[in-house]
Amino acid sequence: MEIVHVYSKLRSEFGRQCLFSDRPAELLLDLPPDPSLTLSFIQKSPRDQAVQACWETSEHQVNTERFETTSCGINHMEGGWPKDINPAEMEQTIRVRKKVEKDESFINSVLQLGSVMEHCIRQNNAVDIYQECFEDEEVVEEIQEPPSAKTVNIFRDPNEIKRTVTSLSWQPDGGRKLAVAYSCLEFQKSSKDISLDSYIWDIENPNRPEMMLKPTSPLVCLDYNPKDSHTLVGGSYNGQIAFWDTRKGNQPVEFSSLEHSHRDPVYKIIWLQSKTGTDAFSASTDGQVLWWDVRKLAEPTECLVLDPSREGNLDQALGATSLEFEPTMPTKFMVGTEQGLVISCNRKAKTPAEKIVCTYDSHHGPIYALQRNPFFPKNFLTVGDWTARIWSEDIKESSIMCTKYQMSYLTDACWSPVRPSVFFTVKMDGVLDVWDILFKQSDPTLSLKVCDNSLYSLSVQDNGRLVACGSQLGEATLLEICSGLSNLQKNEKSLLAAMFERESKREKILEARQREVRLKERSRSEQSREEEAGREEGEEDPKQLIARAESDFYSLVEAEVKRREKKDEEKDICEEKDVKDEEQRGTSE
Repeated sequence: MEIVHVYSKLRSEFGRQCLFSDRPAELLLDLPPDPSLTLSFIQKSPRDQAVQACWETSEHQVNTERFETTSCGINHMEGGWPKDINPAEMEQTIRVRKKVEKDESFINSVLQLGSVMEHCIRQNNAVDIYQECFEDEEVVEEIQEPPSAKTVNIFRDPNEIKRTVTSLSWQPDGGRKLAVAYSCLEFQKSSKDISLDSYIWDIENPNRPEMMLKPTSPLVCLDYNPKDSHTLVGGSYNGQIAFWDTRKGNQPVEFSSLEHSHRDPVYKIIWLQSKTGTDAFSASTDGQVLWWDVRKLAEPTECLVLDPSREGNLDQALGATSLEFEPTMPTKFMVGTEQGLVISCNRKAKTPAEKIVCTYDSHHGPIYALQRNPFFPKNFLTVGDWTARIWSEDIKESSIMCTKYQMSYLTDACWSPVRPSVFFTVKMDGVLDVWDILFKQSDPTLSLKVCDNSLYSLSVQDNGRLVACGSQLGEATLLEICSGLSNLQKNEKSLLAAMFERESKREKILEARQREVRLKERSRSEQSREEEAGREEGEEDPKQLIARAESDFYSLVEAEVKRREKKDEEKDICEEKDVKDEEQRGTSE
């Protein structure tokens, strides 16, 4: 290899640190312009070039580690007793107390601790922490924020084969837990590997269900006991009723026998208002409403067949898809059917025929939701086909209020437990609608796209702030509603009462008007029938009718000829009279 350049330096100078120092400017090279070089250049016209002065950035995605929580319980037992003493035995504990109180060390320790405790008590009483310092200040009205809702959590079905969320129920004490029933309601679409379990979720932990419920058949409906937050009752796909006590594990404590259960899926089950708090009743598409005592589910305590003819014939019974019970009306209940009828019933009637009081012809298809207004129980809400309707008990012909026909099928609805004029509906296009009928009746106040799948179930927490929606693919979405839709507004009850009364009067007037029109049409139809009957009695032979028509025609012609001849004669007489008058005038002149 040929060596081109050789650099020589002492070994000690390699890698030596550079030393910089200040010095004045020094001209090393000066190149004056050369005019002869201008011929080698071509003048270029100026052009604009955009330059953006910005930082170059890059985007990175970071996924934080999932924080999983587990619920642990502590069972506190009364301690400090000797091993041979049973704390439940009153006599033994009293004997031990007397023995300890006589001990000198016990008295000395109480005296020493007494001064410390007294000091702490005086500290606590020095300042009233519950004192309201600004009681007299005027309350400033909050600015009305636009209606809104936000997703808090999503509880997904943990199984591989996703199932529809068919029912949701909030725990009565505080609503910190949500019971979710999962089932596949599509006909002959259920596979052998599908799970039968339903779950109880803690609303703050969407990662893992708090408890698993193991029924013998998939649960279609599930309901917490309003008097006991540890007990639930559920209706299965095979018609059985199951009862759980969460303190005793995930297996049902009691379940009904197949022989005395429903023959179709149980679509709704509700706890009844009773002294024992163990009564419930269920409805199914087999046309029966059954009453149960969960302490003994071997067979139902009572049965009602939903036969509109009041004959009790199960073959003519209407299938029930929804059920309604208001604790303030313990003897009344309502049933929504597959055929679109709402049946109002009275449980305390003497005979089965008297138990069915009346019917309301409400929808074109199955009624998926039926609920009384918690503030005005005489008015109730129904959902079926493409509309939601509000009814009054006194008016059976038509609803007093109705939404517009929606583009998608409505599947569930419920009233707000806090605001009497607000109700919620879910649709098959995955949209949750919030309606405030005092604000707007034609359109929902808030429409929210919850998911891309169909929504099938809906439930609102007792405080009206949290709403749970269940989808077709096993997702239970928890939403938080804004304060404007979850806090009672000023004069809302009185305004809604006036609206319901006004709409009821209007419907009554329309009903009376329609009744009059029907009576008039009936009277007209009866008159026309009588006239037709008279004509039928006085019918003649066709030849006689033709002869009569000819004689009438000729008689009319003769009468016309006579009239014209008489008119001509009168004209001739007048002309003769005029001629005589002219002759008399000529002679006189």
